Amino acid sequence: MTGHKTLAEWLSWQESLHVTAIDMGLARVERVRAAMKLQPSCPVVMVAGTNGKGSVCAMLSAILRCAGFKVGTYTSPHILRYNERIAIDMVPASDERIVASFEAIDAARGDTSLTYFEFGTLAAVHSFVAEKVDVIVLEVGLGGRLDAVNIFEPDVSVVVSVDIDHQAILGDNREDIGFEKAGIYRAGKPALCADPNPPRRLIEHARAIGADLKLYGPDFGYQRMDNQWSFHMGEAHRHALPLPALRGGYQMINASAALAALECLKPRLPVSLGAVKRGLLEVEWPGRFQVMPGRPAVVLDVGHNPHAVKAMTASLKQLPFARNRLAVFSMLEDKDLEQVASLAREEFDVWFVGGLDMPRGQSGERIAARLAEMGIARVQSFATVAQAWSAALSQAEESDRIVVFGSFHTVAEVMEARQHPA
Repeated sequence: MTGHKTLAEWLSWQESLHVTAIDMGLARVERVRAAMKLQPSCPVVMVAGTNGKGSVCAMLSAILRCAGFKVGTYTSPHILRYNERIAIDMVPASDERIVASFEAIDAARGDTSLTYFEFGTLAAVHSFVAEKVDVIVLEVGLGGRLDAVNIFEPDVSVVVSVDIDHQAILGDNREDIGFEKAGIYRAGKPALCADPNPPRRLIEHARAIGADLKLYGPDFGYQRMDNQWSFHMGEAHRHALPLPALRGGYQMINASAALAALECLKPRLPVSLGAVKRGLLEVEWPGRFQVMPGRPAVVLDVGHNPHAVKAMTASLKQLPFARNRLAVFSMLEDKDLEQVASLAREEFDVWFVGGLDMPRGQSGERIAARLAEMGIARVQSFATVAQAWSAALSQAEESDRIVVFGSFHTVAEVMEARQHPA
């Protein structure tokens, strides 16, 4: 690609560069990394998991920033702008910064084809090195062993949770998926698993390669009190901690995973108790059981698999009473809609479903028909998620609650509609 291009033009070009959108394997992207001589000298934390990995990255980054460190954070997917994926001190990188990295990658790759995600992964680390960050936090996109992020060498690796998702690529059981996620562990390096029921294959792989495995429960964890909690890991303790600003009961395990990673980094990146407290209070992570201010109550949740929706429904039960409970819902075709809807059906009185106009998207009519087949009766279908949101908002009373969930794309369309109401 030659000539001056905008970020939007680069991204459009990348979408068609490689023969498939997802191409698991490290050979191509590693070849380009080596050509760029791209290897960070600062500490790197790598975070994988079916759910919760973005929240752990956000908490880690917020606490490290409060401790005075310059933090580079790579996450995916984005909700509204691509720049969200590459953040420095939790601020999305500029178009110019990302384009400069894309140009460096393109100059180094020769005739090696890269996927959209592989381009972004290299661009993130190239940007962080150029900006001289003190620490890098990398979220794995899919699985772990064959994910592009895994070409880099982590100082600490975290697997937050293991459940069923992306079965066609990772396998249809927790053991196989756990093995894929354990691929980010390294010999002699801290390898954390925050899943309360760690898969046997994850444990076996960590031990086989000689990783320093630390498990939630036996090796680290938390104790909850009324409005505070304490963390423990071996002889280390952090007491009188504030509850995380991120909503949802599952965030306590996520926060414990973040603090365990910090404990492993302590010799190189010491963090005070004050920085931990400030980071937990200030952390933001949009779309993860995000309760919006105002009436009617609105909750945004990007949950799109049974594990995430089970956590979402548990958190909904903790919210104040709502007279009518409205769902704004859409899912991609390859996700387990029936299982997700089955888990959530008791939490909603009316469903407003909209179509997603994208690859793997499905129409509002098709989603409504599938819900009807399950015996979910009060369903209204719309061409778009934005229309479904508008209808739900127009019908809701102040004492009602609207929950938007099912996909990152579903939440993104509602966020966009809220920012730019018709």
